Amino acid sequence: AATEAPRLLRGAPAGAGRVQGYPRRTELATFPVDAGDRSLKLGLTPYHDLAPWLNELQRRSDRVSVEVIGRSTQGRDLYLVTVTSPETPAQARRQERLRAKIQDDPAAAARDRALLEGYKAPVFVNANIHGNEWEGTDGARRVIERLATSDDPAVRGVVDTARVHVVVTMNPDGRVAGTRRNAADFDLNRDFITGSQPETRAVREAIIGAQPLVLVDEHGYTGTTLIEPGTPPHGQNYEYDLYLKHAYENALGMERAIQALGLPETTRADIPFRDFTPGEWDDWPPIFTPMYSVYHGAVGQTVEFPLRVNGAEYDTLPVTELRRRSEVNTRVAEATITAAVEYAVRNRRQLVADQVEVFRRGAAGEAQRTLADGAVPGFGPEDRYTTTFPRAYVVPAGDGQRSAAAAARLVDHLVANDVRVTRASAPFTAGGVRYGAGSYVVDMHQAKRGLANVVLEAGRDISEDVPVMYDISGWSHRLLWGASVDVVREGDLSVDGDPVAAAAPTGAVAARRGDDLLLRLDDPADVSAVNALLDAGVALRGREDGTAVAPAAARREVERVAERYGVRVEGVAPGTPGAALEDVTVAAAAGGDELTALAGMGFDVVPVSTAVLDAGFSWEGVDVLYVSTGLDRAALGAPARAALDAFVADGGVVTRGATGAAFNDSADLLDVTAVRGPGAANGVVAVENSGGPLTAGALPNSFVYSPLWFTDLGAGVVAEQRYASTDPLVAGHWRAGEDGAGGQQQAAGQASLVRGVDEDGTAVVSFGTEPLFRDHPKGLFAQVARAVHWTAVTAR
Repeated sequence: AATEAPRLLRGAPAGAGRVQGYPRRTELATFPVDAGDRSLKLGLTPYHDLAPWLNELQRRSDRVSVEVIGRSTQGRDLYLVTVTSPETPAQARRQERLRAKIQDDPAAAARDRALLEGYKAPVFVNANIHGNEWEGTDGARRVIERLATSDDPAVRGVVDTARVHVVVTMNPDGRVAGTRRNAADFDLNRDFITGSQPETRAVREAIIGAQPLVLVDEHGYTGTTLIEPGTPPHGQNYEYDLYLKHAYENALGMERAIQALGLPETTRADIPFRDFTPGEWDDWPPIFTPMYSVYHGAVGQTVEFPLRVNGAEYDTLPVTELRRRSEVNTRVAEATITAAVEYAVRNRRQLVADQVEVFRRGAAGEAQRTLADGAVPGFGPEDRYTTTFPRAYVVPAGDGQRSAAAAARLVDHLVANDVRVTRASAPFTAGGVRYGAGSYVVDMHQAKRGLANVVLEAGRDISEDVPVMYDISGWSHRLLWGASVDVVREGDLSVDGDPVAAAAPTGAVAARRGDDLLLRLDDPADVSAVNALLDAGVALRGREDGTAVAPAAARREVERVAERYGVRVEGVAPGTPGAALEDVTVAAAAGGDELTALAGMGFDVVPVSTAVLDAGFSWEGVDVLYVSTGLDRAALGAPARAALDAFVADGGVVTRGATGAAFNDSADLLDVTAVRGPGAANGVVAVENSGGPLTAGALPNSFVYSPLWFTDLGAGVVAEQRYASTDPLVAGHWRAGEDGAGGQQQAAGQASLVRGVDEDGTAVVSFGTEPLFRDHPKGLFAQVARAVHWTAVTAR
C-alpha cells in the first residue's frame, strides 16, 4: 500500500502559532486519464478529473481549501475539501481554541457565550465510501461549486458561519474499478472501529480534526431514498437523547429537500427509525462511518440514493437510462447535503451546546439520560439502550500482561481514535488491585468515554431484543485483541503518570547468554517475528505447546527481530527438543480480510479459487492449502481436481466455515460432522481451550459469523477448542432457527476447532469460528498461524 500523507487537519494545541488560516491551497498532482474509469459510462466525474477541477476551483475562489489527507491502497490521493469564508491564522487559531475547549474543558465551554456565538459549525460530508455507489461525489461537487462561487446572501451566510468539510471520494480505487470494496477487498464502511485500511485511517483522522456537529455519508442504492436515524438496537454507549432529536429533524429536512425536486422517484424517503421494524436498519455497531462519528460528537447519518446503477444494471441497462438514474441520484445527493448543511447552520447554537453536553457528561462521569416516550415521534421502550460505564480500564504492565505487543497495539489504537490514555509513572491501586509502573490507564471520566467503552467493553447478548440485525452485533477489542485488560468498576482513581502519545517499546530478550530463545505464538506480532526469523535462515524448532525455539547462536538476529516486532523472548534450556519449522507458503481460497491477515503475519500467500485452479495452477512450492471461500472441489475440472488431490495427499489443509467444511467432506479428510448455525448469527463467544499446539495460552473468547461446530469426531480427531458449555454467546445476536435448531445452546460444549490426520496422512485443521474476520479479532490470528505451521510440519 502507498504511504499515508501526514496529519493535516487535526489542530495544533490551543494557542499554538502553527495553525493555518483559510484558504489552505494545495496544488494537487494530477493523474493520467483512465479511459476505463467505470464512472464515465454513467456520465459522472472520473477520478482523473478531480484534481484539475479542484486546482482550478482553488484559483477561482478564496473560500475553497484542498488538502491531501492520505492515499488509497493503490496510491491515489484522498482529497478533503473545506469550504468556508477566509480566515486569518489568528481567526483559525481562535476556532481551534474553541474546538479544543469543547472537548478538553466542556464544563467551561458550556458557560462560554462567546463560544456559542462565534464558533463556526463544522459539517462533514463523506462521499463514495463504496466505490460503485458513485453519485455522492458528483452531488458534493455541485454543493462545493455553489458554496465556493455563489454571491447569494444565503450562501454567504453559510460560509461565514460554517466550515463544510467534504471527502470527495473515500474509495477512489473502487470508484475507478466499479467495485464496492477497496483494492484490498475491504468494505470500508465496516472498518471504522478497527481502522485496518489507509482510507479509513485518513478519514478517521479528518473526522477527529474537524469534530463535526453534523456528518452525512452518501451511499446507494435502496429503491427509495433512505435517510437515517436507524432502528433499534441503538448503540448503548451513545448519548442518544442528544443525538436522536437532531438526527430525526435533520432527516425530515432532507426528506423535504428531495420532495422539492419534484421527481417521481423522490416523493418520500424511508427513515428507518420512523418506517422500519427493529433490527432492519440499526445503528448498533460502530463499524459504519456515521455511527463511529457519533462518538466524536457528531450527528452522523447515512443517506442512500434510490436508483440502482451498479451490478447487473450497470451491465445491462442502456446508457441513456443509466445516466438518467445517475442524474436523479446526483440530485438526491446534492439536495440531502445542502439540507444537512442548512440544518447545521440554522441549529448551530443548539448543536454546539449538545456536543458540549456529550463531552461534559463524559468528563464528569455522569449517567446517560433517557428520552421520555414520544419525546421524538415514535420513541418508546424498545429504543432505550444504555450502559453503565466503569470507572476505568487498566492495561497492566509486567507479569499481569498476557502480551506486551498486543497491549501496545491496543493502546496505540485507543490513542489514534482520540481516547485519552495515561501511562503510570509509579505503582498504584485501582479496584483493589495493585498495578506496576508502566501500566496504562483509561480514565472513563473523559469526553469521549463512549468511544473508549465501545472499544473496550464486552458488549451484550441482544438476541432476544430484536428479531434480526443488519450487520455484526458483537465486537470487543478487550476480549479479542489479545491484551490483558482489567475493568475497574468503581472507586477512587489516583494515578501519577503522563498522557500517552504512543505506547512504550515492548521488544525484549529476557534470556541468559547461552540459553536457547523461546518465542510464544500468542499474537500476530509473535508470528511475524517467527516468520521473519525463518526468512533470515534461523533454524527454529516448534514445540508441542505451539511455541518456537531459536538456538542461542541466533541471539543477535532474535534481538533485532524482537525489537522490530515488539515481542518478548524468554530463555529455555539449550537443546530443547522440537520439530524443525520452515518457511510456509499458503495457497489461500479466502476473503480479502483473511489474505491480509495471513500476509501481514509474514506468510507467503498465493490467492486461489476454483477459477484459478481450473486455469492450470501449479502447486509447486505450496505447503498448506487454506480454504474458507471461493473454492468448490466438486466444480473443478478433472485435471484441476486431480492436481488438487495430489497436493492434499502430501500437504497440509486448514479450513474455515461452511465452504471449508464442504471441502473437507468433498476431499474426504477429517471424520467429523459439521453443523451449521444460522447464517446471520454473529458475535463474541466464550470458548474452552484444550491447551494443545493450537490453543495453549489462547484467549478464552473467540468470534463467530455464521458459526459452525463439529460433532461425531472420528478416531484421531482432537477438539482443540469447544464453545463454552453454557451460554456461549457473550455479545452479539444468535437465535435458533424457526425449527429450534442451530441456536447457541445447541452449540454449547461442541467442538469449535478440530485437528487431525486423515487416513492418507493429510494433516487437517478445521475452524468453526471466524478468527480472521475483517482484520478485527487480532488476538485470534495466532491460532490460524499455529494451524498453518502445525499442518505444514505434520504433513512432512
